[in-house]
Amino acid sequence: MRQIKREDTPTPPAVYYADPRTRSHEESKISKIARLCDALPLKKCVKKNDLTAVKIHFGELGNDTYVNPAFVRQIVDKVKAAGGKPFLTDSATLYSGSRRNAVDHLRTAYMHGFAPSVVDAPIIIADGIYGENDVAVRINCKRFKEVHIAREIRRAPSMVVVSHFKGHEMAGFGGAIKNLAMGGASPRGKRAQHATHVGVDKTACTGCGKCVKACPQKALSLSGGKCAADVGRCIGCFECITVCPTKAVDMDWATELVPFMERLTEYAYGTVKGREKSVCYINFALNITPDCDCAAWSDVHLAPDIGILASHDPVALDQACFDLVKAAPGLNPGTPEMRLKTDFDKFAERWPKTRGEIQLSYGEEIGLGSRQYKLVKI
Repeated sequence: MRQIKREDTPTPPAVYYADPRTRSHEESKISKIARLCDALPLKKCVKKNDLTAVKIHFGELGNDTYVNPAFVRQIVDKVKAAGGKPFLTDSATLYSGSRRNAVDHLRTAYMHGFAPSVVDAPIIIADGIYGENDVAVRINCKRFKEVHIAREIRRAPSMVVVSHFKGHEMAGFGGAIKNLAMGGASPRGKRAQHATHVGVDKTACTGCGKCVKACPQKALSLSGGKCAADVGRCIGCFECITVCPTKAVDMDWATELVPFMERLTEYAYGTVKGREKSVCYINFALNITPDCDCAAWSDVHLAPDIGILASHDPVALDQACFDLVKAAPGLNPGTPEMRLKTDFDKFAERWPKTRGEIQLSYGEEIGLGSRQYKLVKI
């Protein structure tokens, strides 16, 4: 783990850690979340009367491993105690599904338990009814000069980014950085991040049509019993890759992966640029599934529950989560030879074409945060 301070580096940022064991009321996860908020402390970034965004992923309809609303309630209560006025928020999806417009998004959030009676805070979809309400942020990075961030996420005076740390078929893993990047962007920004197109392996295609039904742009069709892609219509949402049972629909990983990861990381940077001191992060390394909560299902876990972690540095936080998951035994039943083995990258083992650590290395390079950290157990 990257916890040892080097002589040529400044003091590494603190990552506060609560393990998942609960053998008494005082040691419940609810109590530990409250202590993590106090350790940060939230008052360091939330000022009196701030309209504070609690950036959360409500989960695609059918998913059941998104962050528990009862956990989010504890964060809401602590934001209020710090003087803020919290609201839960997310942005519209690029792909077709249950969160593509604000009406469906709210309905999904309520069905998943994020009702005001539970979380004691309103929900505001940050980019409007149709996902068109965004603001340009100048970043002057390698891939983008400016990025398009959901307006109410960008405008909120302070923000608590609440993330489920888990796998991802494209990014390798998703935590605070990906939550900032894809979750902070409007659909226009999401398209800019993906900015690539899919191809079809005709030999692997069975003509099932699942990709055709999933495509929000009608860029895919069946011709002669095989899938055909209209590259001119493709927006790169990759929903087709997710649903294809034979993986006949795919992208050119060798040339497209690194640019995609760098674009994603630059969007995370743009979401918080200039307001870093008013944002803090809490990662739930529980229910560590191979897929993002954007999937309308939840597969079995890659590793046992690790715990809950918090920091003011998103790169340090994701690095700590990655290190702890890497050190833990593997639980993936699809690879028996890996079961209970420790000290290996569970995400790359499940998604071998990915390189999730690019989020961390490039994030440090552009100034999003530090890969060095000090783990502080509470």
